[in-house]
Amino acid sequence: MLSTSELKENLIFEDENGEIVQVISHSHHRKSQARAVVRLKLKNFSTGVITERSYRPEDKFNEVAVQKRPQTYLYTTGDNACFMDATNYEQYEVPVSKIKNEYKYLTDNMEVEGLFINEAFFSVVLPVKMTFKIDFTEPGVKGDTVSNTFKPATLENGIEIRVPLFINEGDKVVIDTRTGEYVERASK
Repeated sequence: MLSTSELKENLIFEDENGEIVQVISHSHHRKSQARAVVRLKLKNFSTGVITERSYRPEDKFNEVAVQKRPQTYLYTTGDNACFMDATNYEQYEVPVSKIKNEYKYLTDNMEVEGLFINEAFFSVVLPVKMTFKIDFTEPGVKGDTVSNTFKPATLENGIEIRVPLFINEGDKVVIDTRTGEYVERASK
């Protein structure tokens, strides 16, 4: 059993509803006269939904035995994404609906980590940062130099994000795959 003090980022456990979740972020809060609580941002592996929840320090959770194995994304057939185990060349199919947040970043022959729970292929873990080329964005207007001003842009894989005004078409940018947000311009 895990206590809330043992929960940390990227840890996978079974929540109070029996769902398999991963900790995206956590923080401890204590107000002057109130009891301390642990606030967690959790990703539900079944639905892909990210929620925020608060727990008391005495709450306990079931630990989940997770194995990570290198996988290569091959292709998509119908509603399933096909992966190949890099060690034994066994192929696995995962419903796209189960990995919808990760699926939009997958490219052919991309190396990812496969998550196995009870010897069953459960999900994939992408690199935290990935580089993409900007396919379309409006040009920045000279004089628009206010800090923290963003404009819409479309990446080469069709994802729409917000980028700073100095980013132009053809530039490569680094994206945080957990949040889908712009991180920095990629070095050439």
